Amino acid sequence: MDLQLKGKRALITGASKGIGRAIAFGLAAEGCNVAICAREATGVEATVAELKATGINAYGASADVAERLALENFVKSAASALGGLDIVVCNASAFAHGAGEDAFRAAFDVDLLHTRNACEAALPWLERSGAGSIIAISSISGSEDYGYDSVSYGTMKAALFFYVKSLARHVAARGIRANVVSPGTTLFDGGFWDRVRLNDPKSFAANVAANPLGRMGAPEEVANAVVFLASPRASFISGTNLVVDGTLTMRVQG
Repeated sequence: MDLQLKGKRALITGASKGIGRAIAFGLAAEGCNVAICAREATGVEATVAELKATGINAYGASADVAERLALENFVKSAASALGGLDIVVCNASAFAHGAGEDAFRAAFDVDLLHTRNACEAALPWLERSGAGSIIAISSISGSEDYGYDSVSYGTMKAALFFYVKSLARHVAARGIRANVVSPGTTLFDGGFWDRVRLNDPKSFAANVAANPLGRMGAPEEVANAVVFLASPRASFISGTNLVVDGTLTMRVQG
């Protein structure tokens, strides 16, 4: 299936590694031009070079998405470098844990407020696109309780569901769609579950066994869902939450 993404212009936050990186390369494989940001300049530069090697136009910048002005400047510079924006993927996360005020603040600033600020900054370009698409990366932790240590992370990931649903209804008349993708346990080098695998193999094995598929997901499997939702082929899908968890969660979505 041709996803009709060739020549589209996509911005992804937190895209130098893991799921964000996989999303960037998934969109590039479909012919999208891509702009990425992350805090570490070295990772951004290396990723941009690899993206350009695929034959697409790529742009990158080091930016702390918790800083509103830095994020807004990145959105503007990305739109300038790509000649506009058609797709915005808000992937950056603080991965905050614990119930303390600092954890809640970090999760609020990065997971929730950065999504709001990026969307608001990008709306003028997305409206001019005529087929604008916004995707926020949430988590199954936003809809199921995985322990009090994850309460700050889960609370802000849950807030994304409401924000994106409301946003989707607000921008629909402007030709823009907005959706959420919620990954389950996703394994990649240097990521959270890779650290658990190395430091607490018993806990890692228990989490693998909890999934009826008998494994964790790969970043590319999450990216495939994002790429489809971002594409014109998903033109009547908006305001929804797509769970990519290999049947780990037990709830029934109504």
